[in-house]
Amino acid sequence: MAEDNSYESMLCVKPEVHVYRIPPRATNRGYRAADWKLDEPAWSGRMKITAKGKMAFIKLEDKNTGELFAQAPVEQYPGCVVEAVTDSSRYFVIRIEDGNGEALSGRHAFIGLGFADRGDSFDFNVALQDHFKWVKQEGEFAKMEASQSAAPKLDLSFKEGQTIKISIGNIKKKEAGGAKPRPMGGGLLPPPPGVKAGGIIPPPGGQQMAPAAQTNAAALLDFGSPVPAPQPSSDMWGDFTSAGSK
Repeated sequence: MAEDNSYESMLCVKPEVHVYRIPPRATNRGYRAADWKLDEPAWSGRMKITAKGKMAFIKLEDKNTGELFAQAPVEQYPGCVVEAVTDSSRYFVIRIEDGNGEALSGRHAFIGLGFADRGDSFDFNVALQDHFKWVKQEGEFAKMEASQSAAPKLDLSFKEGQTIKISIGNIKKKEAGGAKPRPMGGGLLPPPPGVKAGGIIPPPGGQQMAPAAQTNAAALLDFGSPVPAPQPSSDMWGDFTSAGSK
């Protein structure tokens, strides 16, 4: 990933910081702010933290004119350029280098940097941590892109004349005639539950009805029987005689 060295971003600004002359470190245990003359700072002014590409710069400027007093280029954090003291969270030791911007002479010195408020020292610390966390992520992304570009690409395109065959399960063909015929209900309602289709519902009370076929057969037998005709009287004039005698 190409870096734009002409662009400088602002990471943190603190309007008031103090610079102290520090004695040489006597042991490897670290610096102690109690060994400094905290009530007599060597310089006071404004601090800025800027970033240009992967580099961060701690700049100490005059709060009125903006003139650069000193700067500390930081290549990594935590590191030897910025070191916290062992007895306070508001003081640090930074390594400043002679020169302006990228034109550094190589001469350097260690000074004490102090903040009046703990919140300012916290912001100073977090600004450097966030910047170099971003630098680390950018480096990992660059390595990932390089490994992906170096790996051979998988060619999944069809070669000339190449075909494929697709097998789709067992699909039964529909029989000729289309849909199955729907049963003709004749408009009749379905039988109630518990009654077989085509059956006759028995009457209540356990009485059974005579089969309709037998009843109809008995009626036909009675209808075919001859009705006995009245016998005529042997005396044809009996009725007239009786009528005339009266």
